[in-house]
Amino acid sequence: MILMSVFLLTVKASKKRSNYLFTAFLLVTALDFTGLFLSVESTAWKSLKIASVLLQMPLYYLYVQSVCYFNFKLETKHLLHTLLFFGMFVLLMVTSLSDQYYIVYEITVKVQYYSYMIAVLYTLSHFKKLYQENYSANHYSIYKWLLQITILFLIGSSFVLLRSFIPNGKNDILLTGLNLLIIAFALFVICWFVLKALYKPGLFLGVDKNLTPLKPVKVIDSEVEQTLEQLSNYMVSNKPYLDSELSLQKLALLINIPEKQLSKLINQHMGKHFFDYINAFRINEAKVLLKENPDLTVLEVLYAVGFNSKSSFYTAFKKQTSQTPTAYRAS
Repeated sequence: MILMSVFLLTVKASKKRSNYLFTAFLLVTALDFTGLFLSVESTAWKSLKIASVLLQMPLYYLYVQSVCYFNFKLETKHLLHTLLFFGMFVLLMVTSLSDQYYIVYEITVKVQYYSYMIAVLYTLSHFKKLYQENYSANHYSIYKWLLQITILFLIGSSFVLLRSFIPNGKNDILLTGLNLLIIAFALFVICWFVLKALYKPGLFLGVDKNLTPLKPVKVIDSEVEQTLEQLSNYMVSNKPYLDSELSLQKLALLINIPEKQLSKLINQHMGKHFFDYINAFRINEAKVLLKENPDLTVLEVLYAVGFNSKSSFYTAFKKQTSQTPTAYRAS
């Protein structure tokens, strides 16, 4: 974990803040894991190590926020996330790690862990809604990746929960095996995270945290119909969807329609997310290229129509046509 932390601190990255937060998470987790290898009698050290667990989930939650939102900033208010850690550290120090207060600590850790997990899952759900309504770039990979990490953490926590039901001094072989499983699982998750970050730097795009999801509206008047026609004509004649970085804000400026009005047109009156609306035009364009330009490879086609990811192109194409691009061309 320390080696991974050194890597994250020294690697060139566009979003250093995310790396710093995950580094802090790794180091705090490493401090917790030292208890499996080192036996230190110091009350202060033991209290620090035990209480540090209460920093893990706040750091992961802030990390998720920093990856999801490109304009996320660490502020003084975020120090509130450390209050539980400092309070428990002082309590354990004052009581000299008494069994009575250690039970309070274990309950506190479990409640905090699952509370932050709920907060992380809510953040991911909110993030997914925002990128679908406002962006045409492939932010789904960010959502999928963070969701996978969160699910892996939940699996890892189930091993830790299972360990807590094994009485001390009994089933030593089972306890040792479970500890080894937890360590190996944690190492797998961290290595997977770093490799993923290396091979997919686009995972750190993020969306604007100041955006808010829209509320459903069903009323359509003549002005709305006229604007819808204006939008449709512009999309067909100017093909702005060929820009892989097209966003709701960019399109609103191009067509000279207020951003909120355009968002309502697409999301509420067309019944589509901006993401799906733009991709529908891209797929139609791709179908033409696949049919009329047999010399173009599928990779050349996907870049030509505005996609910047092979996986997102295949997913969108199959969703719209029920075929892969290769199968469509062959047919």
